[in-house]
Amino acid sequence: MRQLTRRLTREQFMRTTLSLDDALLAKAQQLTGVTEKSALVREALRALIARESARRLARLGGTEPDLESVPRRPSEPA
Repeated sequence: MRQLTRRLTREQFMRTTLSLDDALLAKAQQLTGVTEKSALVREALRALIARESARRLARLGGTEPDLESVPRRPSEPA
């Protein structure tokens, strides 16, 4: 008999002290509606990572004319 087990994991957090520009923080809170500072910093880091990842991908540039057509997921209506 095979026993199935589930491994429970928790997100790991690191406490740190940051010096934040009050005006930038207030503007970000106003634009996003996120008032908790930790959540706001997490969202900012995610956005920065996404932007830089996209920038790196764009830098690869170029085309591959001999590449076979790649199936794509249908886009959702706007």
